[in-house]
Amino acid sequence: VQLQASGGGLVQAGASLTLSCVASGLTFRDYHMAWFRQTPGQEREFVAAILGNGKITHHSDSVKSRFTISRDNARDTLYLRMSSLKPEDTAGYYCAAKFVGSEYLETLDTAYDYWGQGTQVTVSS
Repeated sequence: VQLQASGGGLVQAGASLTLSCVASGLTFRDYHMAWFRQTPGQEREFVAAILGNGKITHHSDSVKSRFTISRDNARDTLYLRMSSLKPEDTAGYYCAAKFVGSEYLETLDTAYDYWGQGTQVTVSS
């Protein structure tokens, strides 16, 4: 299984970015997907998650109304559309996959089976 995240970069506050995560080695629709972020010395923070069928999403309060998670099961790809970026959004962003067992979207990183390598987002003020 491989999760390849991309799309990060250095942007100014208020800008937008879209992250992508391409999955291989698994049946993508059979996995709930999520984005987490982490800064050095801090624990991983849940950002957003989406059901395997894409019908239900959940976003953390810190990004709600600014970030949108989505997926294209035909392309085995997960997305995170980020807008109105703030300096506090600066972090490494990681995609994660969890085999579907229920329609509950996990927010704990320990619940996820596979992880991508991360893509860095840096927001300057």
